[in-house]
Amino acid sequence: MSLGKKLERRAKAQVAPEVLARQESGEDLGPVGTPDNPSNQICTVANLITLCRFILTIVFLILFVQHEHRVAALVCYAIAAITDFLDGQVARRTQTVSWVGKISDPIMDRVLLFTGVLGLVITGELPLWVAIFVIGRDLYLLGGMIALQKYRKRPVDVIYIGKVTTALLMFGFCDLLLGLPQISGLGIATVSWLPGLNSTSAPLGIFFVYAGIICSTITAIIYTKEGLQIKAEALSHAAEAPQGAKDSPEGSGR
Repeated sequence: MSLGKKLERRAKAQVAPEVLARQESGEDLGPVGTPDNPSNQICTVANLITLCRFILTIVFLILFVQHEHRVAALVCYAIAAITDFLDGQVARRTQTVSWVGKISDPIMDRVLLFTGVLGLVITGELPLWVAIFVIGRDLYLLGGMIALQKYRKRPVDVIYIGKVTTALLMFGFCDLLLGLPQISGLGIATVSWLPGLNSTSAPLGIFFVYAGIICSTITAIIYTKEGLQIKAEALSHAAEAPQGAKDSPEGSGR
C-alpha cells in the first residue's frame, strides 16, 4: 500500500472507523453517498460549500485585523458559520456524503474557531493565554485520540460536558468578535490578563469563555482518565490471551 493510501485510510479511520471496517469487509451498506456508506467523490456541492467556508474564514481574518472593515469581517464569519450546518444538510439530502466531507468538516470547524481566536489575539481583544490554552487543549486531545487508536479503533464517545464546552466557547468568541455588550470590570482580580474579572471592562462573551475554559479543563481530565482506562483494559486483555492459549488443551498438547 502506498504512503498516500495509508494516510487516506488513517484519516478515514479517525473519523468513522466502524463505517470503514464495514466497507472494507464488503458488507452491504445501502446506497453509496449516504452517511453509512460515504463515497470517494471529491467534487460535490457539499464539499464546495466546505471550501467556501475555508475561503470566507481567511477573508474574515484579513478584514478583521485591519480594524476598518469589522462589519464586513463579521458578515464573512457569520456566513462561514452558517455553512457548517448547510454542507451537511446538502450532502445528506442529495445523497452525496463523501469521505472528503467527513474528514474536512470537523477540520474546518476547528479552523473557523481558531481563526476567530487568532483575530481577537492579533487585535488585542483576547489574552494570549486563552488562545494557547484552547488550541493546546485541542492538540492534546487530538494526540491522545491518535495514540488510543493502537488500543481501540472506535473513538471515545463525546460526553455532555464536552458539548457544553464547545457551546460556551463558540458563543463567547462570537460575542467577543461582536464586541457587545460591554460589561464593567468586576474588580475581583488585579492581574491584567483577566479582563472583565479585573477593573477593565470587557464584552459579555469573555465570561462565557472563562466558563468554557473551566469546562474544557474538566473535559480534558475526564477524557484522559477514560483513555488511560481503555489502554489498561486493552493491555490486560492482551496479557491474558497468551495465558489462556497456554492453559487450553490445544496449547498443552493434550
